Amino acid sequence: MNNPSLELQIQTLPDNPGVYQYYDKEGKILYVGKAKNLKKRVASYFNKIHDTAKTNVLVKKIVSIKHIVVSSEADALLLENNLIKTLQPRYNVLLRDDKTYPWICIKKEPFSRIFPTRRMVKDGSEYFGPYTNFKTVNTLLDLIKELYPLRNCNYDLTKSNIESRKFKVCLEFHIGNCKGPCEGFETLENSQKQVDAIREILKGNFKESMRDFKNKMQELSSTMQFEEAQKIKDKINVLENYQSRSTILNPKISNIDVFSIVSDETMAYVNFLQIAHGAIIRSHTLELKKKLDESDEELLQLAVVELRERFQLLSREIILPFHLDFGDKIKVSVPQLGDKKQILELSERNAKYYRLDQLKQIQIVDPERHTNRIMAQMQKDLRLSNEPRHIECFDNSNIQGTNPVAACVVFKEGKPSKKDYRHFNIKTVEGPNDFASMEEVVYRRYKRMLDENQPLPQLIIIDGGKGQLSSALKSLEDLELRGKIAIIGIAKRLEELFYPGDSVPLYLDKKSETLKIIQQLRNEAHRFGITFHRDKRSKAALNSSVESIPGIGEKTMLTLIKHFKSVKRVKLATEKEISDVVGVSKAKKITEFYQSNK
Repeated sequence: MNNPSLELQIQTLPDNPGVYQYYDKEGKILYVGKAKNLKKRVASYFNKIHDTAKTNVLVKKIVSIKHIVVSSEADALLLENNLIKTLQPRYNVLLRDDKTYPWICIKKEPFSRIFPTRRMVKDGSEYFGPYTNFKTVNTLLDLIKELYPLRNCNYDLTKSNIESRKFKVCLEFHIGNCKGPCEGFETLENSQKQVDAIREILKGNFKESMRDFKNKMQELSSTMQFEEAQKIKDKINVLENYQSRSTILNPKISNIDVFSIVSDETMAYVNFLQIAHGAIIRSHTLELKKKLDESDEELLQLAVVELRERFQLLSREIILPFHLDFGDKIKVSVPQLGDKKQILELSERNAKYYRLDQLKQIQIVDPERHTNRIMAQMQKDLRLSNEPRHIECFDNSNIQGTNPVAACVVFKEGKPSKKDYRHFNIKTVEGPNDFASMEEVVYRRYKRMLDENQPLPQLIIIDGGKGQLSSALKSLEDLELRGKIAIIGIAKRLEELFYPGDSVPLYLDKKSETLKIIQQLRNEAHRFGITFHRDKRSKAALNSSVESIPGIGEKTMLTLIKHFKSVKRVKLATEKEISDVVGVSKAKKITEFYQSNK
């Protein structure tokens, strides 16, 4: 470290938990972080070379350090979250989608109204939420409307206004959507009971409403009021139907928040589920953009604090895929099996689906970003020194040693470049020898590319196991290209990836994008090679049939075979049938030739 002032600042940092802030020479905030021990954490940035270039660049820019000491690590976590949102440092994870979310308001007034809103007014009203979208809000309000008739007018229904008959019932009363409190047809006590029941539903507790409706239905049935009882039964069905769609597991699991994370090279996606009485009452996925190759642990810890603050979560227990420390007030569960494990897996699926949707959108809106992400992912998965922007894949094709050919397909920027595809006739190998054929084809391909000064690929894929890979590697050695181009082999049976000199194959996740691109390359090489081989066999069969017909060329016979579907049918066709396709003169020569050979 060449900055004495910075050295002094680090030496004088306390050993307490707290938050540190890095600034550049212009006084701009670069990074905010939390620490259990401020001195050790900050010193760790300057006493080693970091794995990522971005972190090394960050360290070089730091000129001054500020810190805030707090009483616990949990307090440091909360403070870090607030500072990141307030200061928005360049090198911190970006917390996206910080819009205003919808709430459901129970207005503090006589005969309370219940309505959706994006604004919280501190007038004593109750607010439930926030919800991540209005679809959830409207579903809940529709349910409440079917169960409890509540007013939607904005009349000031004070006792004096009602007694003085200031208001008149409207259409909502006549169609049964309101009980008419404005004219005194509903008591304040009865209205309050309904609001209390609605409050429990919004909390995710359906038991009280269900019990009350069932008791009411029994009373009406016992007094022979079957029509009214049927109306109550309809309400019970509505409630049961909504609850069956909401309930996911054991109803005893209540007041728990679930968090999971899915990440790639550049982004992370944290899904959050709020569970009450075995039902999901809220779900949201937070998108975070990485800045310094942060770990999943760091990102999830940051996201949990952000989501709990954003949605005002007060649960004492949270479910996570791995253990994190949030202080004594929050219990962290990392389930291995059972109902809680199923909830966690559900959250992970939500995060994965969200990520897939985002990637599809990026592929359409920003194809360059999509390509860059895939190239970076392939480089990491395949342990390459460079991104594989140019990939070539080889495949041999022969049937019982006949007409041996090979194919080379080319992918650029993760997509087929068909103009660069090449076919090869095997010239120096006799019989079905895949190893020698591969050696010949790879040598010819890159000998020509070197002679013509063409750009070489970053990755070569050989369709086959260790034998084919060794043969291809021998050709690269002969051309002095070993080490300059990465080369791997892929075995068909278990999708194993073989590396030169490594006896243990690499197995990629079956759903990974890297493996899908390699499989696409292999399948394309196989298709391209088989097509060429089939054409060559057909041409050989055709040549054996037409070589001895004087005055008849290949093109004429191809036209006839295309029309009659086979050489045998051409032989059986009449002169008139053949003349309709190729003319009288050629038809006469062909029919005379076949008749003379009979």
